[in-house]
Amino acid sequence: MLKKISFLLFLIAFQSYSQQKEMLNFKNGIENPSLLSTHHFGIFSSRIQQNFQLKSNSKTHIRFTSESGNSFHPFVEAYLPKDPSIRQHFSTQTWHDRQFNFIDQTTTPAEYMNIIVDAVIKGYHATIKFPIAPTHELSISLRSYLITKGKFPFSFFTGDEFIEWFHSNIAGGEDPFGRKYYGMNQVHFKYTDRNGKVLEIQNGDFFLSGIQLNHHYYPKFLSNEKRHLYANIGTHLGVNTSKFNPSIDIGFSLNFIKKKILKNGNEFHFGIGGSLLRKNAINLKKELIDLGNNKFLASLETEIEFTKYTHKKNYHSFGLHYQLQTRYNQLKETSYLHLKGKWKEIQSGWYHGFNTLYENLTAWSFVYTYGTTNYKLSLYLKEDFKVNNAPDAQTGISVQIPILN
Repeated sequence: MLKKISFLLFLIAFQSYSQQKEMLNFKNGIENPSLLSTHHFGIFSSRIQQNFQLKSNSKTHIRFTSESGNSFHPFVEAYLPKDPSIRQHFSTQTWHDRQFNFIDQTTTPAEYMNIIVDAVIKGYHATIKFPIAPTHELSISLRSYLITKGKFPFSFFTGDEFIEWFHSNIAGGEDPFGRKYYGMNQVHFKYTDRNGKVLEIQNGDFFLSGIQLNHHYYPKFLSNEKRHLYANIGTHLGVNTSKFNPSIDIGFSLNFIKKKILKNGNEFHFGIGGSLLRKNAINLKKELIDLGNNKFLASLETEIEFTKYTHKKNYHSFGLHYQLQTRYNQLKETSYLHLKGKWKEIQSGWYHGFNTLYENLTAWSFVYTYGTTNYKLSLYLKEDFKVNNAPDAQTGISVQIPILN
């Protein structure tokens, strides 16, 4: 009789522990704020961020994100000679050794571009996400941007003063890219594309960049809840609304997440995903600014996140996020591209305004989130360790709140 009572008490205790643990581990995967970069081309187009949720949310919620990124590219000119013999000759030379004396389009025909970007770009995003079926979820996002000088204290970590203080006193050296040489806390944002069309933005300009619809499907046949393996498939439609790039983008994404529950109830999440976006699938105006002649943008993201739950059943999570995005311009053009800039005055980085468009973009982000069963507050710091200012440093803050059960 005593053994039966002991066994019954054990079952009751075990069931109670399992229920508490299940209530404790309520976090729905990795819920990041908008980590898309404030790239000077990217802000005018749709881009896809991977979704590392485990399943569709049970509640409708809205998320507000504010971000700030510092981009600095001194004035640089690019020539793409049309003469096949010049292209062939250039392909045998390192890009900085090429000599090209442009006279006019008759004697030395060439496509011509120039760019200068010096600004702190602030982004503002609002996203509403709601379940439409047990395994389906829909979100609608608005994105807008403000072009600023980034003066202290409104852009503390992304302003010119802090970045150059960091270079001078911690790492990078004195004025490595020429911010002090050209003058700090300024806005110069002008791009002339290969067709002669000009994109120019002034200090204080604010614009609605676009609206994006995202549908995510959480198929059970790709998941294994016993092993804590999850997957989702996303389809994406973006309507770009700025006067420079009125168009529609379409894309899809695929994501996988692994959850590991520790003995003390805390968690690890591992996420990996990829996406493909067809830029300007439909143009809403005949003549648009050429924001890169690669029709497709592909991206790969991965993240590891540790979550520690509190006694009040809230949590602190710490995530390390890596992102890679493919280049904006076609790589083949680098074999005959000729760049002109102030290379004598600025020994490094003077060419990044165009070189960046021919390189895959990578960035690392550290993300902290404090969450409850309803509310979430996220902070992140994003850094481009290739140091090509696309952007250099970026910070963001995000708040998520429920609006409907």
